[in-house]
Amino acid sequence: MKGYQPGYPRPQFVRHYWESLNGPWMFAFDDENIGEEETWHRSLPSQTTIMVPFSYESELSGIHDEKLHAFVWYQKKITVDAEKLSCHNYIIHFEACDYISKIWVNGMYVGIHIGGYTRFSFDITRFVKGGENTVTVKAEDRASVLQMRGKQRWKNENYSVFYTQTTGIWKQVWGEYVPKTSLSSVKMTPHLSRQRVEVEAFIEGCNDEENLLLEAQVTFKGSPVRTVATSLLWGHAQFDIDVRSIASDLEEPLVKTWTPENPNLYDVRFRLIRDGAVIDEVYSYFAMREIRIEGDRILLNGFPLYQRLLLNQGYWKNSLLTPPDDEALQKDISLIKRMGYNGVRLHQKVEDERFFYYADTMGLLTWCEAPAYFFDRDDAAHAFVSEWSEIIRQYYNHPSIITWTPFNESWGVTNIKNNVRQQNFTKAVYYMTKAYDPYRPVITNDGWEHTISDIITIHDYSQDAEGLKKRWMEHKDEILSANTTPYTIRAAFADGHSYQGQPVIISEYGGIAIRPDTPGQIWGNIVEKHEFLDRYASITRAIREIPYVSGFCYTQFADVQQEINGMVDMERNLKADPEQIRAINMD
Repeated sequence: MKGYQPGYPRPQFVRHYWESLNGPWMFAFDDENIGEEETWHRSLPSQTTIMVPFSYESELSGIHDEKLHAFVWYQKKITVDAEKLSCHNYIIHFEACDYISKIWVNGMYVGIHIGGYTRFSFDITRFVKGGENTVTVKAEDRASVLQMRGKQRWKNENYSVFYTQTTGIWKQVWGEYVPKTSLSSVKMTPHLSRQRVEVEAFIEGCNDEENLLLEAQVTFKGSPVRTVATSLLWGHAQFDIDVRSIASDLEEPLVKTWTPENPNLYDVRFRLIRDGAVIDEVYSYFAMREIRIEGDRILLNGFPLYQRLLLNQGYWKNSLLTPPDDEALQKDISLIKRMGYNGVRLHQKVEDERFFYYADTMGLLTWCEAPAYFFDRDDAAHAFVSEWSEIIRQYYNHPSIITWTPFNESWGVTNIKNNVRQQNFTKAVYYMTKAYDPYRPVITNDGWEHTISDIITIHDYSQDAEGLKKRWMEHKDEILSANTTPYTIRAAFADGHSYQGQPVIISEYGGIAIRPDTPGQIWGNIVEKHEFLDRYASITRAIREIPYVSGFCYTQFADVQQEINGMVDMERNLKADPEQIRAINMD
């Protein structure tokens, strides 16, 4: 996109004056939790170096210690430009740090953030000076089932489908020079039927009496589409932009829609103007993409959408949850599309925002799923609601995201089948999600025991293709009921809830694992290498022939440690011919 800079951590909101704070930081374990008492925020008693943003458990961190250390410290010298500081605020951004993060600058306490998967930022202008400054971070990440942790283990060793934990900083850290009066966020909502995009913008540091305008200039592949300007009220603006092109070099004033096959995107430049002078400039983009449900079908831009999804947990061998670089993300998406999938179910992880950028630009549908917590308690539920609402807000603008999934397989709400309080909680989360985003479907509890869901998703790991097809064809009413049956792992619905004609997707199946050369703890349905494609083809084709099913999600894209049922291993080496996989998927 026009405004994107390679490696920029937040491609949906780009400014020019920024700097990466990745790279070497001083690092220390604090197993006795004495660091605050001994004022480590002033001087860290360690000569150990860690490579941020990689967690200490990963090889690329330079430490590679997989033992659990609940308290860790980071410290880095940063240089702040005195000239820029005279007319800008300096903001430090952490794309993610798991789980409780405390920040100090030059020995002074700045603030705290709770949550391991969302971005947080602090304006540290009053704490810094021109020249060298010291930033210190303390991260607390216990092996607690009360916090959102996804597939991160809480035991000392891997087990079942839970893997090495990720502690502390695991996404990018960066600094940004921002004007004193500046654009803080933008929410963009496409309305395809009206051929407009709705923009809601928020401004920091403005006096409502100031003569301020917000200008939005929209282009498509470099050609002008529309420029609008609006005044502000209490640091807020809300307006529509007509996206029908008025440029003479385009054939006709058509709206260019976004699909996986043609991921058309509009560039937009926002400028904040005071008395005719530009005081802030931000680059972004949006797509004219509509996802909606009619009866038992899902429509993309008004056309039926059959979803061919691949479950993706986003782990790498040497860096765990952290992508090695931009190129690794691009290669993953290219390979997934090459194999004939049109989307991914991002499972138990909130992916790096650059992944969503490449999904937007390269054309890959995505499901955004909350990492689970695993014990039902009021404080856990409160923390979940806080973090999930932030996830929705931070990733809302990405057109590739077509589904929100707050719960998976009743994790965190294990008694939802007959526990009315847990049922009500999932409904509350559904309506909270819909309050911020009424346009995307919400799958409240992926896999089984649904309460309110816009799409009914079922997990079925049967390895008998004919048997799977037969029972789904002959026993639809039983499968889509609140009754436990011989045909499913658990009931599709919680007690008191029933199928209302929604679209149905088999959102986990397969899990086929090629027998490894060496024995050990493994997870997957084992076959010999020569059997893999035949097994995959038979099950996938059986699902494709079920008329009321609107898509599938195969488990999975890449191996994750002991879970060896990926299409590729953790280093992204293929296990089968991608063209043959594509032929099966597109058949």
